[in-house]
Amino acid sequence: MISDLPLRKIIHVDMDAFYASVEQLDNPELRGKPIAVGGSSQRGVVAAASYEARKFGVRSAMSSVIAKRNCPELIFVKARFDRYKEISQKIRAVFFEYTDLVEPLSLDEAYLDVTINKKGNPSASSIATEIRYRILQETGLNASAGISINKFIAKVASDINKPNGQKTINPEEVLQFLEALDIRKFYGVGKVTAEKMYKLGIFTGKDLKTKQIEFLDNHFGKSGSYYYNVVRGIHKSEVKPHRVPKSVGAERTFNKNLSSEVFMLERLEQIAAELERRLKKTNIAGKTVTLKIKYSDFTLNTRSKTLLYYIASKDLILETAKELLYQEELQNSVRLLGISLANLNTDKKEKTKTEQESILVQLKFDF
Repeated sequence: MISDLPLRKIIHVDMDAFYASVEQLDNPELRGKPIAVGGSSQRGVVAAASYEARKFGVRSAMSSVIAKRNCPELIFVKARFDRYKEISQKIRAVFFEYTDLVEPLSLDEAYLDVTINKKGNPSASSIATEIRYRILQETGLNASAGISINKFIAKVASDINKPNGQKTINPEEVLQFLEALDIRKFYGVGKVTAEKMYKLGIFTGKDLKTKQIEFLDNHFGKSGSYYYNVVRGIHKSEVKPHRVPKSVGAERTFNKNLSSEVFMLERLEQIAAELERRLKKTNIAGKTVTLKIKYSDFTLNTRSKTLLYYIASKDLILETAKELLYQEELQNSVRLLGISLANLNTDKKEKTKTEQESILVQLKFDF
């Protein structure tokens, strides 16, 4: 039961079409027009789309060619990450005025735990309203927010009244809300998983709730227990100000497709060198090497190997990546290669519970 769990007041803040909105903010000529941040070349990919472009089906991670086909009037704008980071820092400064428990997910979204906050405000909903207003004042940009008892529900809620809105799911509304929720709206359920759930007769949270944990484990593996719990309002993940990375990676998309492993070795060496640089910068090492291959038809293949020891050097990473490359025959010409390292030495670091967390269950909630 939800009442038996530590209840928190969690806000998920998500900027509205962040990269595209920054470009429209800085260039008034782009306002009200369909724009895409990214490259317009044959190999280009949309990093972000304005709401005007989304009406035509343009979305992030879409091929620029397809995006232009969907929206002939689409304007492509080159990404300016230094500018996005600059504004992101201003947004985070606003967050820290309310709480130190801020967990950034990216430049444009974050979780905030305001159960105990610097303003002494018992209402998480009013705090979210204040934060969105402050962000608008500081940056000229709109943000949306979701407010509830845990990170999962807050994130789902933040998408309900976008753009420039917020949604609160009170503790007594959680179960009913989750039961009525379309399974595609569950955070963590992608297109492939949704299709699989449809075939099993799972279309809503209510349908999901009828399935036993053994059934879900059998069909969805490790994710089974996650689905079993979240539909019951159980999500124990805390807001972690210093997120420990689960993996570190690097990848490259090529101007011309590569059709032979021989042509890929030089590229893999470059990718391994970049990965080594990132690992050394953060003093991280790992045991599991994963090779990512995206073919010209956009199908994705990953191959992994776990070693007995931690590695971080380019030579050892490349040696394992080569082994994985030759593990199977190529299915097609290749447009992207990537290498990532997981099972990191940071996985051993566990955050201990604080005295504050132990009293959360006794707090009276006012959302």
